[in-house]
Order: sequence, then structure tokens, then C-alpha cells
Amino acid sequence: MTTTSTTQAPVSLYGFLTPRPGHADALRALLLGLVGPSREHAGSLQYHLHEQEDGRFFLYEVWRSQEDLDRHNATPLLRDFMAELPRHMEGAPEAYNGAMRSPYPADAD
Repeated sequence: MTTTSTTQAPVSLYGFLTPRPGHADALRALLLGLVGPSREHAGSLQYHLHEQEDGRFFLYEVWRSQEDLDRHNATPLLRDFMAELPRHMEGAPEAYNGAMRSPYPADAD
């Protein structure tokens, strides 16, 4: 008997967001508004917001699968966030994503 694993590697999404001059507080509030609700979405393993000394924000997310991330991205919460984001940002987000290759703790689900 042959078994096929359907286990997917967790997907991480991370990047830097630079506020427009005078918009740091508004961008911070907008980003902080995502943390709690995003952590409650199915498949969210990690969701963290950091503020750099240079004023940029660093967002780090880990999702159980690409499908979970896609569902999260399709929520009204994220659509509203993406519509508001350009008003408060200098340029485009510096964003990256990819499959996590280091082991993720099994009990993190």
C-alpha cells in the first residue's frame, strides 16, 4: 500500500511598511487592528507586528497552508485594510512570502 502525504508546509508572509510623513499613528492603528482578528482566523499560526527604530513597521505572519492564507486575504477585514493602506503608506509594501522550510512545532496548530 502506498500512502501519499497531503501535509503542506506552513506559508509565511512578511515585510516592511513605511508610513507617509505624519501618518505613523494612523498606520500603526490600522495594522494593530489586524492582529487580534487575524490570529482568530482558521489556519493562523503566527501573526506579529513590530515597529522598527527607523519608523517602519514589520509584519510577520505564518499560516498553516496557502489555502488558509488565501481565505484570510479574501475576508472583508483584509479587503478593507488594503483599500485604506495606500492613504497611509510611503510607496508600496516591501513584502515577501514563501513556504517555511524549518520544522514547525506540531503542537502549534
